[in-house]
Amino acid sequence: MISKHSHEQSDRGEGVEVVQNEPYEDPEHGQGQFTEKRVYLNSKLPSWARAVVPKIFYVTEKAWNYYPYTITEYTCSFLPKFSIHIETKYEDNKGCNDNIFDTELKEQEREVCFVDIAYDEIPERYYKESEDLRYFKSDKTSRGILQEGWRDTQDPVMCSYKLVTVKFEVWGLQTRVEQFVHKVVRDVLLLGHRQAFAWVDEWIDMTMDEVREFERTIQEATNQKIGIFPPSISISETPLSSCSLTGPASAPTTPMCTEAPESLSVTKDRPRKKSAPETLTLTDPAPSGAPQGTTMSPLPISNHLEPSTPPSSSSDVAETDEQ
Repeated sequence: MISKHSHEQSDRGEGVEVVQNEPYEDPEHGQGQFTEKRVYLNSKLPSWARAVVPKIFYVTEKAWNYYPYTITEYTCSFLPKFSIHIETKYEDNKGCNDNIFDTELKEQEREVCFVDIAYDEIPERYYKESEDLRYFKSDKTSRGILQEGWRDTQDPVMCSYKLVTVKFEVWGLQTRVEQFVHKVVRDVLLLGHRQAFAWVDEWIDMTMDEVREFERTIQEATNQKIGIFPPSISISETPLSSCSLTGPASAPTTPMCTEAPESLSVTKDRPRKKSAPETLTLTDPAPSGAPQGTTMSPLPISNHLEPSTPPSSSSDVAETDEQ
């Protein structure tokens, strides 16, 4: 699902370049998969951001997948004080575990939101009728259609819990930029988990060997699509030692893309929650004598309820999936 999504979102020199995709072994979490990607998205940034970043701009994504536990990190060399950290855990429930993450964050420092893959609103440019889970029904599994209140009626259901922490340690811009990024991340997670369920007939019968071969083929095609050619991909057969890579262990997550193909069809009228704003209004700088400070602004656990998704990576955002 992640490879296909990355390929769809890549075009004309922008998109998701796969740098590494290798087995990884951690002494605590065991065997997993490590991926490193570069997300080129200059034209997809809002105008206020394009004004201050270089023309060639990319975000580095590193992910360690130890399903049902994953960690994904986003950094940018141009903005050394900016980072996004997403910790994910999966459980077979409807998003009722309020203490799934071991954290000392105070209650006022986090916000918990539930993400409903069927009835939350997504940006119009992302909408596809074939991925509208209010009307989708799987031919192979007979899962769907998801009716209002499906989280309470579907069984079994899996919830994807995500703890999203955004840091932008720049005085005068920190709070508003962090809030804006949280909203964008929520949109990306919503789209990725909708697709994971809507594409179930494509992956449900695949073995792990077939998944790895699919990744190899589609990643080479994606790198060429954005103008990156081999040898940029390395999919090893021998697991890497945990000391050979820095960082925690987790899985590839939904790429940070904020644009979709222009051919997307216009959606029907549907009552849903508002998505991320297109513009960001900045406050006037405080007086020069004002104290400077930096804080972490984690996005609460949003419960993204969705019917049975594959072992993949995706605030505390809780996403429930019907298994």
